[in-house]
Amino acid sequence: MLEQNLEVNKWMNNKIRVDQIEKYFDQGKCFIDQQSIADALGETRNPDLGKVEDILQKSLAIKTLTLKETAILLNVTDEDTLQRMKEVASQVKRKVYDNRIVTFAPLYMSNLCVNNCLYCGFRRDNSDVQRRVLSLDEVKKEVEVLAGQIGHKRLIVVYGEHPQSDVEYMSSTIKEIYKVRAKTKKGYGQIRRVNVNAAPLSIEDLKILQKSGIGTYQVFQETYHSKTYQTVHPKGTLKSDYLWRLYSMHRAFEAGIDDVGIGVLFGLYDWRFEVLSLVSHSRELESKFGVGPHTISFPRLEPAASTPFTQESNYKVSDQDFKKLITVIRLAVPHAGMIITARENAQIRREAIPLGCTQTDASTRIGIGAYSDRYADQEGQRQQFYLGDTRSLDEVIRELANSGYITSFCTAGYRCGRTGKCIMELLKNGEEGKLCKLNAVLTFREWLDDFASDETKTAGEAIINKELAEIKLSMPKIYPKVIEHYRSIEQGKRDIYF
Repeated sequence: MLEQNLEVNKWMNNKIRVDQIEKYFDQGKCFIDQQSIADALGETRNPDLGKVEDILQKSLAIKTLTLKETAILLNVTDEDTLQRMKEVASQVKRKVYDNRIVTFAPLYMSNLCVNNCLYCGFRRDNSDVQRRVLSLDEVKKEVEVLAGQIGHKRLIVVYGEHPQSDVEYMSSTIKEIYKVRAKTKKGYGQIRRVNVNAAPLSIEDLKILQKSGIGTYQVFQETYHSKTYQTVHPKGTLKSDYLWRLYSMHRAFEAGIDDVGIGVLFGLYDWRFEVLSLVSHSRELESKFGVGPHTISFPRLEPAASTPFTQESNYKVSDQDFKKLITVIRLAVPHAGMIITARENAQIRREAIPLGCTQTDASTRIGIGAYSDRYADQEGQRQQFYLGDTRSLDEVIRELANSGYITSFCTAGYRCGRTGKCIMELLKNGEEGKLCKLNAVLTFREWLDDFASDETKTAGEAIINKELAEIKLSMPKIYPKVIEHYRSIEQGKRDIYF
């Protein structure tokens, strides 16, 4: 045991590179200016409602808002104006992403961790957790269920920060995922995009990760409030270094990863401060690299086994404030994808998706090996936290279809090079939505034939017919090719895209 601890400590001592933090400073300072954020919130109390309308028009033009403009929206309390903000947020979402919703599944690879975060069920000192790292064979079994039985095409793979799940392990597991082809009713199932949620890495390690074919690289700051950050991330752990984490996305861009995802764990500090920090982060990335975050996530603090902090926080976000922060994020960073997860219960997700969300998970299981090893749902000793929504992908898709949304399994843009600056421009001018409409129809047809229940298939086909009618009207020249591809999929061909 002593030998193991010495090896872990040696590994930790070589992880953080100060030279890969300070090189991105502006005049010796980091880009999160906590005083400016506090000032913006204080100076915009009782906002002028005419000014609010001007800001909403800027959002509709798909332009990132300033801190002060975002703060004005955060300070709106008038019910009619709040409703107007929600309506515009929905319009912005449809303008950029149409009526598509992307689905994915989280796949937890390991829960060994050197960190001791107060809110996390997988923290180092939680002796009640069953620790495990998936072997490559176990990864294959998980993917065979996800791609062959459920029908997922996208994953977010999640790793604990530990030498046993370092970048070489990440790279090997990602490559293994892409290899799996699982037989389905009419064709085969395969994961076509692997996004990664992992610890901050050096530029050198990120280059290794980039070569493995990852999609979006996610690192959530958890909280941008430095004092709170230090409180919930104890000294002596890798995660206690606020700046190493804060500049994760800068290093990712430098390493050649051009799709990044940022987020906050809402419930650790004042949610309004965190929203303004997310906007600051987005503006910083746009300024430095010409590309904002591809996705923004906004998980709320949830209960976890043997983790009392999750019940004791003074900053828990109410359902009403949660829907407001989603609205404001959509308006403030109009081009970004927005991810709402199964942390939330089904009703909250129903209410939040129309406010601007573009991605959600389903059939979610967050224990290590949880998809192939069918243990009872919500077994706390195997999960990082408790889920709010454990519905199947089939159920979620049927509900979305009945609400007018088409579920898109498209990953074509990433494989055709529509990433980074390219996709940002396409999103901002509305062109990406047109391309994705075509591919959404094709991939949805594929999923319905391979995985849908009869009830879901009926609901899904009604949406497809509506989408095809819109394509015929708005894109008549390409419509015959769409139908040609569509018929090929009905006959059993797979992975056809524009």
